[in-house]
Amino acid sequence: MESNVQQQTTPKDLSTDLPGAMTQKTSLGDQPWQEWIEPVVDILAKVPEYIGQFFSEYKQPLTTLGLLLLGIISVKITIAILGAIDDIPLLSPILQLVGLSYTAWFVWRYLWKASNRQELLAEFDALKNQMFGDND
Repeated sequence: MESNVQQQTTPKDLSTDLPGAMTQKTSLGDQPWQEWIEPVVDILAKVPEYIGQFFSEYKQPLTTLGLLLLGIISVKITIAILGAIDDIPLLSPILQLVGLSYTAWFVWRYLWKASNRQELLAEFDALKNQMFGDND
């Protein structure tokens, strides 16, 4: 009876000769499609190398292109945000009023008299020297 149980639980295609060897290994080397697969696998294995060479060779143009695309995307997002702000009913006229008020104040404060224009030029020169250094 014990041999019947052992026969029922051990499938016919399992190898019990070596421990850990459950099935016989089939060879894929004789398959006709393998001659088509090997070149594809070789090319796919070299893809990271090709990409690395491409990026190292064209680093400067790719950086320029990336910055250009980033600039375009930033302008598009800014336009979309300003369009959304413009659609808020009272916010657009209030912001226009603030802008006109600041422009009127700037003209009155710095551009109306010659002495004030000289003061503005002095502040501008001080800011320029602070940013770019003293060129005297």
